[in-house]
Amino acid sequence: MDPKNLAEDLISDLESLPVLRTAPMRAVRRSYSKRLATEDAETIYQVASTILEKHKHHWIAYELVRYHPKCYQSLNATRLEKLGRGINSWGTVDSFARTLSGPAWRDGLIPSATIFKWTHSDDRWWRRAALVSTVALNVRSRGGVGDVDNTLAVCEMLVEDRDDMVVKAHSWALRELVVHDPDAVEKFLTTHDEYLHARVKREVRNKLETGLKNPKAVN
Repeated sequence: MDPKNLAEDLISDLESLPVLRTAPMRAVRRSYSKRLATEDAETIYQVASTILEKHKHHWIAYELVRYHPKCYQSLNATRLEKLGRGINSWGTVDSFARTLSGPAWRDGLIPSATIFKWTHSDDRWWRRAALVSTVALNVRSRGGVGDVDNTLAVCEMLVEDRDDMVVKAHSWALRELVVHDPDAVEKFLTTHDEYLHARVKREVRNKLETGLKNPKAVN
């Protein structure tokens, strides 16, 4: 099967849907994943790369890789960063980090050094990707078992970042860790109180005290 033709067919099937919503788009992706289950890792990687070259349907490309066991297991830092080229919005970054980079880190396919490197990027989206990648380490419903050291390491590297997209991800990363080690999160807030953004301190303390990010919003 020619990867470029497969990518074009998949894009065509997606764009022929009456509405581009998550559920029907995912149904199309699942049908292709089933169809391509016996293909080798390189074929799937090339299909995903071709989709990404079109600068559309990023999350579909990420899911193709994630749900093809051989392709997913073939990921390394170089391949992962190539798949991440072009992340340029809240949606593309979070789907990349939650679907690929976070799970790959959690599963030992890439070293912590790869994620730590992103915290020093001039690109706000790679810095956000580093923080969102920690979510996979901690969300139990996605296989996370809690990783205090790596989560707090990333959070510390970005403790003074004031980019709004990074600040929001900083809060998210810490809140997901609360369920595993609230004492460690409390200590982090205290230690870095002078530098943390007010939003991070407010939302994370709300989570620690009430279990909610914004308790007033549900009253």
